[in-house]
Amino acid sequence: MLKLQTPVDAGKSKVEISLDDKILVIGSCFADNVGRKMLDLGLDVCVNPFGTLYNPLSIRSSLRRLRSGEKFVAEECRMMGSGAGLVCSFSHHTSFARKTEDEFLENANATLERASGFFAECGKVIITLGTSFCYRHIEDDVVVSNCLKRDAREFERKMLDFSDAADALREILDLCKGKEVIFTVSPIRHLRDGAHGNQLSKAMLLLSADKVCREHEGCEYFPAYEIMMDELRDYRFYAEDMVHPSQQAVNYIWERFCDFAVKEKDRLKSLEKAYRQSLHIPHSR
Repeated sequence: MLKLQTPVDAGKSKVEISLDDKILVIGSCFADNVGRKMLDLGLDVCVNPFGTLYNPLSIRSSLRRLRSGEKFVAEECRMMGSGAGLVCSFSHHTSFARKTEDEFLENANATLERASGFFAECGKVIITLGTSFCYRHIEDDVVVSNCLKRDAREFERKMLDFSDAADALREILDLCKGKEVIFTVSPIRHLRDGAHGNQLSKAMLLLSADKVCREHEGCEYFPAYEIMMDELRDYRFYAEDMVHPSQQAVNYIWERFCDFAVKEKDRLKSLEKAYRQSLHIPHSR
């Protein structure tokens, strides 16, 4: 039979996910997609408690905060740029921004308290790495999770080298001690630096994830990026921006992830069927 794809063999994960597990999902936009799938099925999941995160250093900083539970304070608040008139912090995605400092801190700390307690109890962590590029706020000397639309001159942009990326992932595993971890690299391309720059950035993530997974037990890698690049390389599997995966592609990679890591396949099918039925609202006469 004529082959029209180059299938990616993901194998079977040594880190198995039960539908009764408490699972933290953290990282890039693809983490939001996977986490939303799990929430829809009623799994016990905490998804991106600081908002979407892209680089290994920001993910590491967020896990440090979850581990310590240290509250956010007024000194960490920053006004967003571009006339937004909103308050946020360099640790958060702009979806956390609020009109006043008090409103921001109240929401950020309430979310942190819940997520920190969840992280202490959860047994599985799924981490999606998006890019090796980081932004350092020059005055504060800190790598930010989001630039908050502030003046670009406030920041220095650089790409992590292999050593820095691998060290960050090693500390992430230390912060997740006693938990099992699945790393994946986001299939979303970051094309600001061109196709070559995106490949270099993804290569650092792929190399560092492979390195630490070989070094540590209880740590696995799922090839979401590879599935998108090889099995789903046709542009019909992309959204209109030609960068993000389409919903069909997200669904396909989710199915592959379930085959890779999720136990209780029959129960999973029942949950998916129940969710589809819940979306059907009968029309009133």
